[in-house]
Amino acid sequence: MILQARLDELELRLLTLEARLAATSRTSSQPPSQDKPWVPKSERQKSNRSSGGQRGHPGKTLKMSEHPDEIRTLPVTGQCGCGQPWDTVAVHDLLARQVHDLPEVRLHVTEYQAEVKVCPHCHHREQAVFPAEVPGQVQYGPHFHAMTTYLNVVHAVPLERTAEVMDALCGARPSGGTIMLNLYLASSRLEGFEDQLKTALMEQNVLHADETGSKVNGTLNWLHSVSNAQFTLYGQHESRGYAAIEKMGVLTRFAGVVAHDAWNTYFRLPGQHALCNAHLLRELRHLDEQLRQGWAGELRAALQGVYHQRKTGTLTQMDKEAFYKRFDTLLVEGLNANPAAPPVPGRRGKPRQTPGRNLALRCQKHRDAVLLFLERDDVPFDNNQAERDIRMFCIKRKVSGGFRSLTGGAAFCRIRSYISTLRKQGIHVWQGLVSVFRGDILMPDFSR
Repeated sequence: MILQARLDELELRLLTLEARLAATSRTSSQPPSQDKPWVPKSERQKSNRSSGGQRGHPGKTLKMSEHPDEIRTLPVTGQCGCGQPWDTVAVHDLLARQVHDLPEVRLHVTEYQAEVKVCPHCHHREQAVFPAEVPGQVQYGPHFHAMTTYLNVVHAVPLERTAEVMDALCGARPSGGTIMLNLYLASSRLEGFEDQLKTALMEQNVLHADETGSKVNGTLNWLHSVSNAQFTLYGQHESRGYAAIEKMGVLTRFAGVVAHDAWNTYFRLPGQHALCNAHLLRELRHLDEQLRQGWAGELRAALQGVYHQRKTGTLTQMDKEAFYKRFDTLLVEGLNANPAAPPVPGRRGKPRQTPGRNLALRCQKHRDAVLLFLERDDVPFDNNQAERDIRMFCIKRKVSGGFRSLTGGAAFCRIRSYISTLRKQGIHVWQGLVSVFRGDILMPDFSR
C-alpha cells in the first residue's frame, strides 16, 4: 500500500511537470511569442463560412479622385495611316488614368519679420509682437513636432530611428532631446484632457482593466490600463498592486462593473466584477488536454455553448437554468477529482493545491463574476478590450525597449491615452496631434 501510494504520487508529479512544459498560449496565460512551435491560439468555434471577405462585403480599393491636383494632357502626335496630321484634328474624347503619389517632402520655412519703429518726437522704440508659437530665433513647427511624436508614440519607433526617418524624409535631423521635449510639451498640454477622461470613465457602466510589465531605466515597472469601447486611460507605476490603481484615480472610485483576469488586487475594488472567460477557457483546455481531467473539457464545452447561444440570441431562461446546474455539478466533480492537499508537517502556511482544485474553488467563490455576462447585456464574455488596449505597450517593449525615466513613461502614457481615445471615436489621430502642438487641442466626445 505504501509503495502504491508512492507510485501514485510520483505519477501525479510527472503528469504535472509534463503539463507545465506543454503549456502554450492556448492553455495558459503564456504569451504567444513563447510558443514553440507556433500554434493557433483562438478559442472561437469554427463556422461554415469560408476564409476572407464574405459575400456582400463592400471591400476597399483605390478610387479615381474627382479633384486631381494636376492634369497632364497627352497629345496624339504624328499622322494617320492615310497621311492626315493628327495635330490638325479636333479631340474626340479623353481617357483618364491617375497616379496617387506623395509630393516631395521638405521643410517649409516661414520667416517672421517684426517691424521696429522709433517715434520721431519722443524717440520711443516700438516692436511688433511675434506670434506665441514663434518663441525663439529658430524652431520647428507644429507639424514637425507632431510627426516625431507620431512616429515615437503611435508606432513605437525609438528616438534614434525617429531622427533618421525625419532626416531621410525632409532633411532635418532632430536630436533625441528635442523629440523628448516634444513629448513633455504634448503631455503637459494634455493634462486637462486626462482630467476629463477620468471623469468620463467613472460615468461608464462597464470598464476593462489589465496590466503588463514595463522597464524604466532597466528596472521593472508596471503599466496599467482602464478602458472601454470609447475611452482609454494608461498609467505607469513602480508597483503592480493597489497603489498603482489608486494613483490612476478611476477604479478606486468606480461603482460599475470592472472586467478583469481575476488578479486578487482587483477584488479589493468597489462595485461588481466580471471575470475574463477567455482566460478560463484556456485553463480548462490545459486541465483537459494536459492533465486528462474530463470535467474540465465538459465545462469548457458547456461554457462555449451557452456563450454561443447568448451571442446568437437563442438562449432561453430554461437553457440558462440548466447551464447553471451543469456548471455547479462540474465544479463539484472538479473538486472531487482534485482533493485538498493535507498540511505539510513543519511547513507554515496553506499547502499548495493542484491547478484543477484552485480553478474550481475560484469559479465557486466568484461564480457571479464568471457568469455575469449571462445576466447583463452590457457585460462582455471576456476581457479582450483590455487585452487589445494594452497590446501596443507589449509591441513597444519588443521594438524599442522601456523608458529612460518615470517622467518619460508618464508622458508616453498620457499621449497614448489621447491617441487611443481619438481612434476609438473615429477622430483623425494626425489632426489631433497637430492640434496639440498648435495649442488648440481637438477633444474627443466625453459625453458618450
